Amino acid sequence: MSEPTEPATTFEQAREELADVVRRLEAGGLTLEESLALWERGEQLAELCRHWLDRARERLAAATPGDQPE
Repeated sequence: MSEPTEPATTFEQAREELADVVRRLEAGGLTLEESLALWERGEQLAELCRHWLDRARERLAAATPGDQPE
């Protein structure tokens, strides 16, 4: 069985693009379709950021097994 591959987009790239999506949505002036497409992209980017943060938590937990709360 092969190992799952990491996303090609880094956490920093996803976070920056997500911030841009939010700025564009807050600025307004978009059509409904444009807004929905940006919202959907934002959801994808948020999930990607969650992935990277979860991986970082796992790595920290593995590096400090004695310090984990019970």
